[in-house]
Amino acid sequence: MEIKRVTLQTNNLREMKYFYTNTLGLSLIDENEEKFCVSVGTSQLEFTTRDVKGNPYYHFAFNIESNKFDEAKSWVKERVSLNLEDGEDEADFSHLPAHSLYFYDPSGNIVEFISRHSISKAGEGHFSPKSILNISEISLTVDDVIKAGQQLIELGIHERDNEPLSATSLNFMGDSTTGVFILLIQPGRRWIFSNKDSVVCPLEIILASGDQITLNDKNELVIQ
Repeated sequence: MEIKRVTLQTNNLREMKYFYTNTLGLSLIDENEEKFCVSVGTSQLEFTTRDVKGNPYYHFAFNIESNKFDEAKSWVKERVSLNLEDGEDEADFSHLPAHSLYFYDPSGNIVEFISRHSISKAGEGHFSPKSILNISEISLTVDDVIKAGQQLIELGIHERDNEPLSATSLNFMGDSTTGVFILLIQPGRRWIFSNKDSVVCPLEIILASGDQITLNDKNELVIQ
């Protein structure tokens, strides 16, 4: 599975555009009065104010080059404050293996940079926005995890370790060899390295295959 584009809602479009294009230095590829879209390596990340209600937020991750985590951490710390978990400002996922760091954007999204050491490609030179490879993870919070998981399985997107779907734990839906996942979860689970719980918010995911996964404003998961 490869994510082509993710569209998320925001009520803070101007500040978000400045953050992603200036603070993080991602390339702007499209914009109008109610949206903007930036390039995230081979993926695209779009934010829209269309039909926005309240203060939506999400968790998503960017894959970065496998040999650039320490440089990426220093680069990010020059621009934003890193989130902490038990006093630590990075996560060591030795079972993957991978390292991650987390920070908030102006809308309160939990943004993660993850270096998957055995999957992601290595890069030359110093860390820069060009060292960001793609969208690695996107949260999908739904009221009925089992039903939504079955819809994804029918699309060919399975739990990464072929484990049964869980209504209480985080489900990594995708292929572990690519390092790209839909994080399927129920409301109310705290995201690590944050003080925020998972909440149901509309979004759209377009895969490289052309399949479109939409959680609409009625909390209905539609796959086309």
